[in-house]
Amino acid sequence: MKTLDVQIIETVIVVFAYIVSYFITKITVNNFLKNTQLQRGRRKIMIKAFNLIFLLAAVLLIGAIWGLKQNQIALFASTILTALGIAFFAQWSLLSNITSSIILFFNHPLKIGDTIEILDKEYSFEGKITDLTYFFLHLKLKNGKIITIPNSLLLQKSIAITQNK
Repeated sequence: MKTLDVQIIETVIVVFAYIVSYFITKITVNNFLKNTQLQRGRRKIMIKAFNLIFLLAAVLLIGAIWGLKQNQIALFASTILTALGIAFFAQWSLLSNITSSIILFFNHPLKIGDTIEILDKEYSFEGKITDLTYFFLHLKLKNGKIITIPNSLLLQKSIAITQNK
């Protein structure tokens, strides 16, 4: 077999393994966490986090298959880690929103389905949380409009939470 054929086969195997791991993760996390007190929204965020990790691993493997040298992969990984490190200190960057979503997931009492009011001097608003992504919180207002709020903003403002059961 030619080297190109082997690389294509290995790439297909990695992509197939990623797709299989996506579904296995979804099923496993849902089954494992149904018995805990975590709500569906939090399970959904955990599945997204695991799949992001699997995607990064698949990209690194495919890069290795197609000839990236170990020092090039290390450079890529260190660049990603440096960017994540900057995110802890950068207030308005997109990476700070990812960091904020992790903090909101593990250490904040809000969850999908809760009604929150963001207390601001100039513009307060209230709505129901419909989704929490890596970058934004989706809030459905009483008039039916859906607004997105950067996750980093939620850590900077005072919030009143009405937990729905």
